[in-house]
Amino acid sequence: MTMKQNWLWALWLLPLVAGCSSFNREWKQAVRQPIPADEISGPWEGRWMSGSNGHHDRLRCVISAGQSNVYHAFFHANYKTIFHFSYTVPLQVRTNENGFAFSGEADLGKLKGGTYTYEGNATPTAFHSTYHSKYDNGKFEMSRPAAEK
Repeated sequence: MTMKQNWLWALWLLPLVAGCSSFNREWKQAVRQPIPADEISGPWEGRWMSGSNGHHDRLRCVISAGQSNVYHAFFHANYKTIFHFSYTVPLQVRTNENGFAFSGEADLGKLKGGTYTYEGNATPTAFHSTYHSKYDNGKFEMSRPAAEK
């Protein structure tokens, strides 16, 4: 590889590494806090599964409450243990008879599939969501992480 190619790779990877580092800080802080018993804020972990191609892997998320029923879901997804993606989705959350219903949308950029929409339901202990984009669709299934020792 030429020096120019090395620099281009480094510039391309930098946002991915920086996003992971930021997520890991948020995650470590979130798992040290008590899990809320009556809402969806805090840490979550589970799996994402593509309905388009069958791909799946680990998924973690830290949800924080914003204003006007908007929550911020900071997702960290793994793919084949070598690729890691972190991104935030604003979720419009409303209470219902089963807990919380939510929907949201985020443009992850052309290289990651463009705009994704999310819809789902959660309780304080279970998170279920579908996602859709131009190129993919699937689901997220998460629960609260085990207490750290």
